[in-house]
Amino acid sequence: MSGLLAVIGKGKDPQLVQDLSKRMSHRGPDERDFHIMENGSIICHESLSIIDLKSGKQPIQGTNKAWMVHDGEIYNYQELKDTVLKEHTFRTKSDSEVIVHLYEEFGYDFCNKLDGDFAFVIIDGDNYIAGRDPIGVKPLYYGLDERGRIYFSSEMKSIADQCKSFSTFPPGHYYTGKTGFVKYYRPEYEDYEKANQALDLDLIRNTFIEATRKRLMSEVPVGVLLSGGLDSSLISAIATRLLAGNGKKLHSFSVGLDADAPDNVAARKAAEFLGTEHHEIHFSVEEGVQILEKVIYHIETYDIISVRSGVPMYLLSKAIADKGIKVILSGEGADEIFGGHLYFRNAPSAEEFQDETIERVQKLFTADLLRADKTTMAHGLEARIPFLDSAFLDVSIRIKTEEKQPKTYDGVEKCILRQAFDTPEDPYLPEEVLWRQKEQFSDGVGYKWVDELIEYCAAQVSDEQLAGANIEFPYNSPTTKEAYFYRSIFHKYYPQVSAAQTVRKWIPKWQENQDPSGRANAAHLKGNFETVKSEIAV
Repeated sequence: MSGLLAVIGKGKDPQLVQDLSKRMSHRGPDERDFHIMENGSIICHESLSIIDLKSGKQPIQGTNKAWMVHDGEIYNYQELKDTVLKEHTFRTKSDSEVIVHLYEEFGYDFCNKLDGDFAFVIIDGDNYIAGRDPIGVKPLYYGLDERGRIYFSSEMKSIADQCKSFSTFPPGHYYTGKTGFVKYYRPEYEDYEKANQALDLDLIRNTFIEATRKRLMSEVPVGVLLSGGLDSSLISAIATRLLAGNGKKLHSFSVGLDADAPDNVAARKAAEFLGTEHHEIHFSVEEGVQILEKVIYHIETYDIISVRSGVPMYLLSKAIADKGIKVILSGEGADEIFGGHLYFRNAPSAEEFQDETIERVQKLFTADLLRADKTTMAHGLEARIPFLDSAFLDVSIRIKTEEKQPKTYDGVEKCILRQAFDTPEDPYLPEEVLWRQKEQFSDGVGYKWVDELIEYCAAQVSDEQLAGANIEFPYNSPTTKEAYFYRSIFHKYYPQVSAAQTVRKWIPKWQENQDPSGRANAAHLKGNFETVKSEIAV
């Protein structure tokens, strides 16, 4: 929904702070504003208007002297206004305003009352609080400069050259000058012993439908990223039904090298079945290579799989924004929750399988969520992630581990999610889409994309450069020419050690080939479009 920047402390030039905020102007192309506090602290906001298009301008002042900036959406804002905040006077109709009033009502202990995706900063005289949503759907960074001023920013690019040190703000935490970091999100599923919930397909289905319904909240057009895989197709099916009840038609979007790319083929099948207004985007390897530098600048990582998938998502996001869409639903999270990545079938034990699902969900903010947010927001487009709804996580992660493991179903991944929506009397999807094997996004756009991208990177890096990589880049040293090339571009824009330390490499476990492509796993089906339902009895 926006980009936020806060500089807490005296003496920072207000014009410089505004210029720093403008580095994120792509996150909020609709409106820009800032506020200077009495003590010299400054907050800025780059706004993408989604809710309350007329009066929702930020920063927002509370009842008294507290001011707030927020990035994201609060899905239960009306419920909060009608209950615990019913005695408060609201200046706007924005979902964001509930945050500052919750602070006024409850002090620092209010983040668990928010149902949504958020990063926020509130400044109240000499007191302040910054917070981030439970899983890290919305990005947030924090840093400290040589004068002891603390910075909070939606993107690293606004603070990297201002701070002597900076880092990623941990999801599920809030921070105040008095308490330091406080972990407010403590779900039961973090304890392996609590993974004992009986399988209930109706509960899975109904909770996910509700998670999707919440994320259709908008006063602007909403679309869906439809790759033709299970996750995005289910979101599309549910959103289509919900919007049809309001007389609206869903716009769906897919991307690939050509019409025969695996994702485009599958997406067309799903879109035709659902009756969406479908848009198919094609790009060439040459076009993708040309924007590599731009993509790495925007996504602020050198992680291989994030760059490979970030390029097509960046191109697709531009096409979506050009259509006038401002909100897009996306399918990140399901593979981590249900162990859908192909390497999960190699887990040595049920406990290790469960631990890996939890760790992958907890680390999504360093990879898929980072890529999803920053490639879309590069074009003023907000991505919403139904699978990472807190209520759905509580239901799905705590299901008995054996019920989620592919080996329980002859190697078919995410089987219980497929079964939950396998309703022959009222089908959500055609069988060949509902039971399509997992295909990673960077592969699904066309296998030639990754293959030729690796070749291109290899041609840009000499053997000598790679041999000296551990000296040139002593932290997280690249071990392939592709990794070296991405790291070199990243270093051009973000040369600080702190910047390199924000990146976590996505590496699959339990397989010999450590390339992050799904095709590196021996279980990957070689055909462009194959179904896995025939492999099991359901």
